[in-house]
Amino acid sequence: MNRTPVTDGPRAADAPERAEEPIGSEPAGGVPKDLVHRAHTADVLLTAWEDLGDGRFTVRAKWPDTHDFFAPMHGKHDPVLIVETLRQSAILLCHAAFAVPLDHHFHMEDLHYRSHPEFLDAPDGTTELHLDVTCSDIRRRGGRLAATDVRIRVRDGDRTVVTGGGHLGISTPRVYQRLRGAHFPPALATLAVPVSHRLVGRDRPAHVVLAPTPVSGRWQLRADTRNTTLFGRAIDHYPGLVLVEAAHQAARALLSPAPFYPASFTIDFHRYVEFAPPCWVEAHTVPSLVPGGTAVRVTGHQDGTPAFTASLTSAAR
Repeated sequence: MNRTPVTDGPRAADAPERAEEPIGSEPAGGVPKDLVHRAHTADVLLTAWEDLGDGRFTVRAKWPDTHDFFAPMHGKHDPVLIVETLRQSAILLCHAAFAVPLDHHFHMEDLHYRSHPEFLDAPDGTTELHLDVTCSDIRRRGGRLAATDVRIRVRDGDRTVVTGGGHLGISTPRVYQRLRGAHFPPALATLAVPVSHRLVGRDRPAHVVLAPTPVSGRWQLRADTRNTTLFGRAIDHYPGLVLVEAAHQAARALLSPAPFYPASFTIDFHRYVEFAPPCWVEAHTVPSLVPGGTAVRVTGHQDGTPAFTASLTSAAR
């Protein structure tokens, strides 16, 4: 299938939720926020990295015990933290190890993870992670990195607790502008009223990315660009992290009031998702390959065209 990936790139002219911090600022002992395309240091999950050679790296991360968006709920870490850790690791290494300029655009074509169910149990205090990262199928254009596959293994001592990965492409500002020129400035739609935040496992309405429709298992995508955790350096369309969050929220809403904590997740991005016209998100259960587990298939469509497809599966209860 020919897919138009979802990008993560420089900020468009959006009103930020919090005051901007200077580029290059970083928490003590942490990674600069601009190297992971975050607008605020509180959203930076990575603390250090090391080049082991031959496309292999070690990355260290720290998950917060308190956070405006990613705070643990009901004793569980937010599973979207796995995706965000993978995303930040890939972008960090492209900039820091492969010298990709900060103004280039990153295109995620797909993402996936598989975790041990107990890995999401949140202890008191922060959670420190050690990640083994491998970049393979490295492609260059004009001597500069143009694409790579990224694979990540998260370790607890010698024990592997999460595996994941994705394919990443990179465009220069000129190429991206040519590709997206018709969508500058972006067409903004009226922000739809969200579903109940409790229905989707969030603690406030501002964190909800779904709006109700009259059809069961169907929602309209909505997300406030002032939510800088989801939008980071906000761009001209819904970024991949919003679509990842939409898939997780749709699965929770479908299965509510039963709790749902996926142990595995995959998503394929088929096209850019514009702010308008509406993108419709649908979810339904499917047979699980995990005995005793629950599996949900989530799809997004815009203008009658597939936008993204995601699968989420919980472990046996």
